[in-house]
Formats: sequence, structure tokens, C-alpha cells
Amino acid sequence: MSKAKIITDQSLEFFEKYLNNASPTGYEWEGQKIWMDYLKPYVDDFITDTYGTAVAVINPEAEYKVVIEGHSDEISWYVNYITDNGLLYVIRNGGSDHQIAPSKWVNIHTKNGVVKGVFGWPAIHTRKAGKEEAPKLDNIFIDIGAKDKEEVEKMGVHVGCVITYPDEFHVLNKDKFVCRALDNRAGGFMIAEVARLLHENKVELPFGLYITNSVQEEIGLRGAEMITQTIKPNVAIVTDVTHDTTTPMIEKKTQGDCSMGKGPVISYAPAVQQKLRERIIETAEAKEIPFQRQASSRYTGTDTDAFAYSNGGVASALISLPLRYMHTTVETVHRDDVENVIRLIYETLLTIKSGETFSYFD
Repeated sequence: MSKAKIITDQSLEFFEKYLNNASPTGYEWEGQKIWMDYLKPYVDDFITDTYGTAVAVINPEAEYKVVIEGHSDEISWYVNYITDNGLLYVIRNGGSDHQIAPSKWVNIHTKNGVVKGVFGWPAIHTRKAGKEEAPKLDNIFIDIGAKDKEEVEKMGVHVGCVITYPDEFHVLNKDKFVCRALDNRAGGFMIAEVARLLHENKVELPFGLYITNSVQEEIGLRGAEMITQTIKPNVAIVTDVTHDTTTPMIEKKTQGDCSMGKGPVISYAPAVQQKLRERIIETAEAKEIPFQRQASSRYTGTDTDAFAYSNGGVASALISLPLRYMHTTVETVHRDDVENVIRLIYETLLTIKSGETFSYFD
């Protein structure tokens, strides 16, 4: 495949629509519908499961199965407690960051539609210099403009309503994509683009390809755990985001050295099957795709772990997208990295032969 730009105007329009749609953990289905609708022209079939994971399939009759995977859910909040004077306290749904909450607008999702609110915070004039309390899970609160608990309930808001941020997609300085939920709506976008390119280039794969958009990653890889038992793949290439560690207050000695704009990040970890990882590296080198390396300790913390340790062991690898400001509303990635992750997954698929075991003993 040439090094021409991969992301088209049409695909960027899809990416923006897909990102702007709210898909909190446990409530991913509307985003999955957008994703599936985009993929319809490029695949043969779809699989969905009870909790909302969506899989687009090419060559569904093939015995040998390869997964490329991202996850579709975004972090969010739940309404946990409503005070008598109509304020809302929250708990996390995934790794939501309490420190960024004050002064943010929120969307509270109810049966009657979205109710707007704000994370309030005491004015600077009312706080004691040097003794200011930092935002914490037990002191951040949402104001929806209600005078009391009864009015909150009349507005359709109750304990258990899920809450997301409304922040939408922007392009920063021509080639940086900024949005909440790039973790990991970017993954769903990139694997969808791989499917599009395979179709447009009329590639006939010698195996079944399962383009998998899992749910509930942010609360413990749960969607991947479920769908891998349904697919029973032979190989899984997972894509997620990882930290750009070049911004202030990040310690490279513990977090590693990864930079936005320098290419996909290839992981080393016990869950990463080494022969499959080396295939990815060889492909990157052969196709002159820039890449970076990252080491994890006991686990990758991504859906790679769920696929690797399923079904008696599945050869799995992780290709990550460098991202700044993870789990904030201004997550930022470089367009070149997005295109190079797509390119690397695509080119690696072209090297895989039906029946390959990637066994260390062959």
C-alpha cells in the first residue's frame, strides 16, 4: 500500500460523528450502530452480543480466524446521591478523573433525553489561600438548576443515570485530533479503515477477519472477555491508546518514552505473543512504517490480555496510538500516527497465512 494519505474526507466525517456520539461503558449501542453503518459496504456479515459488542466479518465461512480489535466505550459518571437541595453526587463508571471535573458541562442521560448540568465549584474568593481543598470524588457535585430533590426527579434524573461530557471533535494545528473518547473510539475508527482499505484494494484474505469493537473495556476488559469466547480466534491484533510521555509532570523512568508523531507503539508484555509481535515489527521495517516500543509489566491493561488468555491461549499483540491527556476531555493524537497504525495493521494482515500457529516450537 502506498504512503498516500489514508484518511479521506468521508472517513474523517465518520470519525467526527462517531466521536461526538456518547457511548459510556454499558451504553455503547448507539455508537455501535454508527460504526456498523459505516462498515456495511466493506464486510460480509456482522455479529453482535448481549452486551453490545459488534463484530464486522470478512470471510465468515473461513476456519482460521484473525481478530483486529478496538473498544467502543468511554469513561463516564453515574448519579449516586441526590441532596435535598437538588445537587448530585457521582461515582465513576470507568477511570473518570475527578480533578478535571470542576466547571465542566455534563450531559445526564435520562429516559426522556439529555438533561444538562455543570460540575460546580466554590469561587476562588471563598477559598482560603494555602488551605484550598483539591477536587476529590467525595466533594465534586453537579448542579442541574433544580431547587430541590423533587424537582430533580421531575426532570427525569435519578440514581443510576449515566453522565458524559459533551466536548466534541476539533482539529488542532491542522494535524492533531482532539476530543473526549479518543480512548478508544480511535481504535474503532482505525480498524474500520483497515476494512475499508481491504475492500477498496480488492484484497482476498486467506482467513476470516473479525473486526471487533468491544464494549466495557474501561471497567475491566469485559466485552473482550465475552466476545473472544464467541469468535474463538486463532490470532488477535489489538489496538488501544498509550501515553505520550513528553508533556510536563510525567516521569519517563516509570512511564517510558513515547511521543505523539513518532509512530505506532508496539508493546512488550507477557500477554504479547513474541512471534506475532516480531512479525509486526518486521512488517513495519519492511514497509518503512515508523514505530516505537513500550514495555509493560505483568499485564498490558488492554483487551490484549483478555484475548491472549482465552480459549486455551490466543496469539495476541498490541499496537498502540500515542495520546496526550488520557481520560480528559481534550485527549489529543497525531493524524500521522492514526494513519500509520492503520497502515501497520493492514500490512501485517497481508503477511498472515491460514493455519499459522505462531508456536515457539515450530
